Amino acid sequence: MPENVGDLISMAHLIVALFGYLLGSIPFGLVLTRLAGLGDIREIGSGNVGATNVLRTGNKALALLTLLLDAGKGGIAALIAYHLYPGGPNGLDFAIIAGLAAVIGHNFPVWLKFRGGKGVATTLGTLLAISWQVGLAACVTWAAIAALFRYSSLAALVALAAAPIYAGLMDLEKVAVLAALLAVLAIIRHHENIRRLLKGEESKIGRKKE
Repeated sequence: MPENVGDLISMAHLIVALFGYLLGSIPFGLVLTRLAGLGDIREIGSGNVGATNVLRTGNKALALLTLLLDAGKGGIAALIAYHLYPGGPNGLDFAIIAGLAAVIGHNFPVWLKFRGGKGVATTLGTLLAISWQVGLAACVTWAAIAALFRYSSLAALVALAAAPIYAGLMDLEKVAVLAALLAVLAIIRHHENIRRLLKGEESKIGRKKE
């Protein structure tokens, strides 16, 4: 049994992180495409389990549902964790831990041998739940870049790189740190996309194959 409050807080943080990770690790893109009879999403396009690759099946409704569920699991993890301490000083810290863990779970799900998605939708959902202003600004940035250039990866990289700047301008220090960590993680996960963008070989939004 924990002997003091510090031990209780540490245990609570671990529980929140585990909850966020497990929720984030649910591969909705894979589950939905299999239920729809479209086979294994990992065997088409980029092999990614996220909404962009689901869109390459040609099923826009399924891609949208994947996007919403992937975003939702990050947001829900953060909101549930926040309300463990409603109005308390630990609420935001819990939400940040859960949201970050959800993105890590999406990117490295234990169920898929740690080969998951790139965490863009889950990151945006997390940011919207923790600070809707920052999340909304990042979403608008994504939409603008995607509309201009038609590259989902470029839109994601610009939007997530801008998120910590938005949080900093709003004097949201903890949110800025979270957004920066998530941006670095996204850049690492998009290293292949970055190479293709530089070579002019990246697939544009709407194409079924890369």
